[in-house]
Amino acid sequence: FSTAIAITEQPVSISVPVGYSFTLRCRAEGCTLLQYQWFCQYQSDCCQIPGATNPDLPIVAEQTQLYTCRVNDLYRNAVFSDWVKVEVHQCVARGLPPRLWRGEPVIILNPMEQRVEVGKPLQLQCAAMGVPAPCYQWYRNGNLLEQHRRKKLWIAHAKVSDSGTYLCCASNSHGEHWTNAVDIHVGEQSHPPEGETLPSTERLQLCHLVFVSATGKIALLVGNNRYQHHPNLMAPVKDVFELSHLLEKLGFQVVSLLD
Repeated sequence: FSTAIAITEQPVSISVPVGYSFTLRCRAEGCTLLQYQWFCQYQSDCCQIPGATNPDLPIVAEQTQLYTCRVNDLYRNAVFSDWVKVEVHQCVARGLPPRLWRGEPVIILNPMEQRVEVGKPLQLQCAAMGVPAPCYQWYRNGNLLEQHRRKKLWIAHAKVSDSGTYLCCASNSHGEHWTNAVDIHVGEQSHPPEGETLPSTERLQLCHLVFVSATGKIALLVGNNRYQHHPNLMAPVKDVFELSHLLEKLGFQVVSLLD
């Protein structure tokens, strides 16, 4: 006679900087002695973790992976915990977040202002660290967008009514943090004058750069990700975002351009 195994504590997903130490926990109840075995999955490969036979799995975050725990009893009954994601951010390896960080959401990628042609895709993206991993909720003009609860907001065919000011809230059990607000303009295609190739928002940034006082400190950051004869880079968008904040604290006027 056997009784079903019941998992009483599921592991939780986390979003952390590289090198962060954490313990995944799984707890279960059954009528006999229970045995635990942890598994991880990286890309498409799933494998048993040697020696990981305790309810607690200490890990040092090195790369983004999925984890699950198998629990079995002496009657050969077995159940698996939820799959959880340990998302690792390589871009914040330089001592961030501080040691006093308790897992509250920390925004590491803000959405960017865009001009989108009617009928074309609109994609906004943000990212946050947190323990447990944050939940996301997007807003437009202060109104909650019920269907958009992921770090990426995707609208396949943008309409003029999709124009507005967007921002996202990242939250977990420790609190919430908001991204910057960005303006999105959806309209008919406008052809730039001959010889002019920069998007209008970047032209405005460069015009502002020209008229900044000559005595000011100016930093121009260019993050290129798409190359014709080279694989995509790891995280130029995040790097530009981090450097811009650092330079602004040092008193620089910063202009950031991407691709």
